[in-house]
Amino acid sequence: MDGFRIPIGEWADTAIRWLKDNLDSFLDAVGFVLRWLVETLSDELIAVPALLLIAILAALGWFVRSWRFGIGSALGLLLILGMDQWEPALQTLSLVLIAAVIAVVIAIPIGILAAKNATVSVIVRPVLDFMQTMPSFVYLIPTVLFFSIGFAPGVVSTIIFALPPGIRLTELGIRGVDPEKVEAGQAFGATPGQVLRGIQLPLAGPTIMAGINQVIMLALSMAVVAGIAGANGSGKEVVAAISTLNIAQGVEAGLSIVVLAIYLDRLTSALGAPADYRHSLRSVIRRRRAAASAA
Repeated sequence: MDGFRIPIGEWADTAIRWLKDNLDSFLDAVGFVLRWLVETLSDELIAVPALLLIAILAALGWFVRSWRFGIGSALGLLLILGMDQWEPALQTLSLVLIAAVIAVVIAIPIGILAAKNATVSVIVRPVLDFMQTMPSFVYLIPTVLFFSIGFAPGVVSTIIFALPPGIRLTELGIRGVDPEKVEAGQAFGATPGQVLRGIQLPLAGPTIMAGINQVIMLALSMAVVAGIAGANGSGKEVVAAISTLNIAQGVEAGLSIVVLAIYLDRLTSALGAPADYRHSLRSVIRRRRAAASAA
């Protein structure tokens, strides 16, 4: 077998360079839009006074989850501000939010289609396996070639890496809906679209939200990779710390990413909890407080 080699890498290189040569104007437009979205959002967030934005985010956490989470969020965000990592953290947050929104907009329709069509599911599954197992740094090679350095390759790489769980859990949620409830809707004359909107999506909501949660977490895990691609933010701070062996800078930048990850994880987890579960949990807490007061 000496001398035998399958030149898959060369074929991929040829295909990517062909795309670059023939879709250059389109790629430039996509890169401009992505860069504009992230930069505009980050500039707007940075323009808000830091303490006011912290109060807003903490109040959101309080409203969605609990007062404990709200206070913990405020303390974590104040820690980021105190470490002088506020601006890079907001740039990372902007990149993650834009990438996550785009990934969710792509993932949910594909997941619904895969749940409805077995052929689509069979085709999509190996593609998702490939996307999840390919080392994330490999995505930088074509994206930097397509979009040069900056936010755009970071956003595209993040979307590709974070997309699979959104598709998988959307498909799982739709498939997990009780068939009897779907049949009941059909028996009352509901169209497929009405069944999807009125029965399947609401019942699959917690599973779909779990997928959105995973999309956001994977997007945050790509922060350092986006920093290597030249995107401003905490990831770029980590890359700079690695290149200079600056332990203090690396710890502070990494800790700011951790705080953002915990905040977004708890927030989206609370949004994905079933309403009856949240209600029952609050009831249990009230009963325990009443019992403690009586004692």
